Amino acid sequence: MEMTLYLLKTLNIKIMSKEHVSHSDIAEFAKDKVNLPKEKADEYRAQVQRLREKLEGYISEHPDFTLKKMILSGSLAKGTALKSLNDIDVACYISGAEAPKDIQALLEYLAERLRKAFPNFKPEQVKPKTYSVTVSFIGSGLDVDIVPILYSGDPNWYGDLVSQDDGSFLKTCIPRHIEFINKRKKKQEKHFSQVIRLAKHWVQFLKSENEHFRFKSFMVELIMAKLLDNGKDFSDYPEALQEFFTYLAKSDLKELIAFTDYYSLSSIGSHSEPVRIIDPVNADNNAAKQYAIQQAKAIVEAAIDAGDAIDAAMAAPTKKETIYYWQKVFGPSFQI
Repeated sequence: MEMTLYLLKTLNIKIMSKEHVSHSDIAEFAKDKVNLPKEKADEYRAQVQRLREKLEGYISEHPDFTLKKMILSGSLAKGTALKSLNDIDVACYISGAEAPKDIQALLEYLAERLRKAFPNFKPEQVKPKTYSVTVSFIGSGLDVDIVPILYSGDPNWYGDLVSQDDGSFLKTCIPRHIEFINKRKKKQEKHFSQVIRLAKHWVQFLKSENEHFRFKSFMVELIMAKLLDNGKDFSDYPEALQEFFTYLAKSDLKELIAFTDYYSLSSIGSHSEPVRIIDPVNADNNAAKQYAIQQAKAIVEAAIDAGDAIDAAMAAPTKKETIYYWQKVFGPSFQI
């Protein structure tokens, strides 16, 4: 009898939560406050496409030119970009033995050749930064961050990327990274990428509250990919987010996360770091290798707080109180 009452109480809590803040309410919030609008995404992709076409035209006229390919990368390429996006990531493949191996020299080398390929750009529109070269569009105010990849002719477009974490060279494959995400998007169309964007918005809110909080987007994407591969359903956004937070809390970020799309698990090397989230295209790269125990603990504690807030929202008797708890997850921008 007591168990029956408990089950009825739990059911009523969930009904109340759906009544006050439902899946469709979260979806509408994402559309208005979280997602990069489609027209903006299309505009940004078109600008990158124009850069690619100009480079391809220059290459056709100068076949010995060392810049070989530009590929849109990052969140815009994967369809996980947030509304706050203010720059675009593009990988630029560079071949040739004369390309410098020193990072700063390589960036100057890339900038010089970009100016040759795009003579209409003013010199100040093409600027080397710490680990990339930024191309600025004066009209739109948009910045394109071009990251060099040293390329040796691999047919799958593997190359050595300048890591944005520490400037080291890192073996990667941009087409396969995009293919990896697209494969999972097809399994749960719309929902997989949408829950990633909601989780990234949560991270963004935490960073606005604490400048020392770290949880990079690539790690969020890979954790979500592992949950999807394990059979989790992303079609109900409050429940999918709770699954994400519960996984972080239960695993304590100590479980190995890896994939077999492009290599076997037996090929994964020894990774002794506190957090081990292995790059799906490079078994030797731990995407979380820069994260110390205290940083992992901060992520887990934040996930526990977010999970508790969602539980409280589900149990809240009024809409006002429900919104109050959801704001603990998404910040004051959450309004319905």
